[in-house]
Amino acid sequence: MKHFISAKYRCFVLFVEIFIVIFLLPVFYNYIPVSKDASTTFHINSSNIDDVVSTLEKIGYSVTFIDKLMLKLVQVPEKGWYHVDRNEYGRLLFFENMYNKKTDHTMDIVVYAGETSEEIVTRLANDMKLDRKKLEELYKTFSRFGASDIFAQRYTIARDANEKSTLVHLFSLSNAMLLKFEMENFTQKPDSSTLKVLLTIASIMQKESNAAKEMPFISSVIYNRLDKGMRLQMDGTLNYGKNSRTIVTPERIKTDTSYYNTYKHKGLPPAPLCSITLDTLHAAMHPAKSDYLYFMLKPDGTHTFASSYEKHLKNIKAFRLYQKEKKRQEAIEKIAQEEKKEAEERKKIEKIKEEEKIVKDQNTSKIL
Repeated sequence: MKHFISAKYRCFVLFVEIFIVIFLLPVFYNYIPVSKDASTTFHINSSNIDDVVSTLEKIGYSVTFIDKLMLKLVQVPEKGWYHVDRNEYGRLLFFENMYNKKTDHTMDIVVYAGETSEEIVTRLANDMKLDRKKLEELYKTFSRFGASDIFAQRYTIARDANEKSTLVHLFSLSNAMLLKFEMENFTQKPDSSTLKVLLTIASIMQKESNAAKEMPFISSVIYNRLDKGMRLQMDGTLNYGKNSRTIVTPERIKTDTSYYNTYKHKGLPPAPLCSITLDTLHAAMHPAKSDYLYFMLKPDGTHTFASSYEKHLKNIKAFRLYQKEKKRQEAIEKIAQEEKKEAEERKKIEKIKEEEKIVKDQNTSKIL
């Protein structure tokens, strides 16, 4: 009998221990920190649970299968910007209540076509009051193709987003756009080197023009010159990095020894030059069918295309005549403005003299 009671007692104790463990396990788990330094403001790109988990992990949160279960238990967070307080709840409630932590405290940021990564980072730092060095380091960490990683367009970003959340959002959206482009334009997934070449060509086009209608023709010039083994000889390739806004002069062409100088070196520059639009990328993938080898700027900012050097020289001559006439007109206008200014000054002096004469005459009359 004693042995039987002892066995029952041991079973009871074991049952109590198991019950305590099961009861206390969630309590202990609830006090495990979700993260020490992850951003409290972040963007979720879709309501797919795997995308949500991936985004949270990218910005520094550790997400276990239990956390994933809590996210699904009530409602998976929808697409949008979120602002959370890591210390407001325990771990379980943090993930369970995340869906209702959306924030509309946002601002629009525009990435302009032709901007370098340095220019994008600098403007983000200034507009959003972020640390420029942190942004630079994170950009290098996330980067696949250098200056063309982030597409040129308008982005909505939470005002409280930190450096990591901001760049994770920009890179995520741009990577999704590039992936969609790949699916629509390739029969099989392209490798990174193929995409790099395509982005480099698109970035040259973006540096040469902002007119979407002529992009396929500029694209055809690049491909035609490459096919013929000709140097590209395009100013835009010298607008790389810190030289992005530098005017390309004959002296610069002569002294720049980098492989970005396509006046000296055949083939493409070693990397993309700047941010691009999807339209430009499409034109780089699908150039117009032409025999054009040259293009020259026109007064309206677009270009004239030519298939022969003789025709190209005529186009150069026409544009230089326009520039010469423009300078002549500007000089005439400047002279006219100076003469007008001198005439106004003379009138002022004459008026002052006339007023002084009137006052003098009045004083003389009073004396008499």
